[in-house]
Amino acid sequence: MSVEIKLSRSNRIYRPDESIDGKIITNFSSPISHYGVRLIVNGSVNLQVRGGSAGVVESVVGVLKPISIVKKSVEIRPSGKIGSGTTEIPFSLTLRPPGESKSGKFYETFHGEDISIQYLLTVDVARGYLHKSLSATLEFIVESEKVDLLELPISPELVLFYITQDTQKHPLLSEIKSGGFRVSGRIPTQCSLSCALRGELTVEASATPIQSIDIHLLRVEAILVGDRIVSETSLIQTTQIADGDVCRGLALPIYVLLPRLLTCPTVLAGPFSIEFKVSIVISFQSELSKQHPKYDPTTPRLWLAMETLPLELVRTK
Repeated sequence: MSVEIKLSRSNRIYRPDESIDGKIITNFSSPISHYGVRLIVNGSVNLQVRGGSAGVVESVVGVLKPISIVKKSVEIRPSGKIGSGTTEIPFSLTLRPPGESKSGKFYETFHGEDISIQYLLTVDVARGYLHKSLSATLEFIVESEKVDLLELPISPELVLFYITQDTQKHPLLSEIKSGGFRVSGRIPTQCSLSCALRGELTVEASATPIQSIDIHLLRVEAILVGDRIVSETSLIQTTQIADGDVCRGLALPIYVLLPRLLTCPTVLAGPFSIEFKVSIVISFQSELSKQHPKYDPTTPRLWLAMETLPLELVRTK
């Protein structure tokens, strides 16, 4: 016996006002009697608080009550029989039917370390007390309503940044600091999720040879626990834009593709928030760096120079 949910869109991406169409596919060796076939939609924000020291996550110490976004149950087929072999039962539903108030917030699907926003479709074939119900669950992806960048208070224009030995808030190796360096560039602090993060960077001067230049995309997840806010910054992805000692005065392009599901529009809600940052990291050649091939890129090191900027993500398409 098997029950399967198949959506009409292979990418399973929907907006709250769009119709979710698909079919329930059953495959039974013999006919079965049932007391109804129901489709259950459940969308929620799942929150967990982790414990650790010195910024290192050690374990999950608490799971908070999920925040419900949507929960509805729709009867697809009344009581009856489903024949043997393969049977297809079509369905169509809308998360937010026409005319319904838009006051309820449909947050976009997001898979983070401490915060997860998820939407699930579950089909339940009830068979009475003597038989176990048959069910199947499928996750679908919700994209939030699009916004107009021109209406936002923050300009999407590129901002200038400078990285020198004087802009660093952490200690540097003596040879790096005494020799001096200057890296300049420009990068946006606001970006559409449907576009790449674009900018440029130039190494104007550096007495110490450069090992690599990387762009780190970071997420900052914050949860309100009682009267305090628990916040955690973690790495989403790293994009290397230079390998080795680059030419001085040469403009290097910054081009970063934003990963689906691991990013979402910036959220500033009451009980939680999801924000993002972009970190430009210059790694200098040193014997010390060879002794630490693996390290947390969010933690400053003696052989690294960095600049971290806030990054607002929006949905425009």
